[in-house]
Amino acid sequence: MYCILIYDIKNDEISTYRSRNVFNIAKKYLIHIQKSIFEGEITEVQYTKLIKNLKEFLSYDDDSCIMFTSRNKKWMTKRFITKKNDDTSNFL
Repeated sequence: MYCILIYDIKNDEISTYRSRNVFNIAKKYLIHIQKSIFEGEITEVQYTKLIKNLKEFLSYDDDSCIMFTSRNKKWMTKRFITKKNDDTSNFL
């Protein structure tokens, strides 16, 4: 499946720790696009592991984490609203 992961960590006394861990977990499974956005192909097993690992560091009440999934990348359209950035060539 094709997955896009977007997260936002509440700024508090341990946010740097949580943010660093969430970033490193996401980077194991997906391609880093910009700041807290990742995308890529992932299996069902990897998807399940990713969610389990993220839940260890995300605060359910304070943080935000959204995952968009699709059966295949071809069902998504890439559109740049601002200047096209070559660094994000994998970005939708």
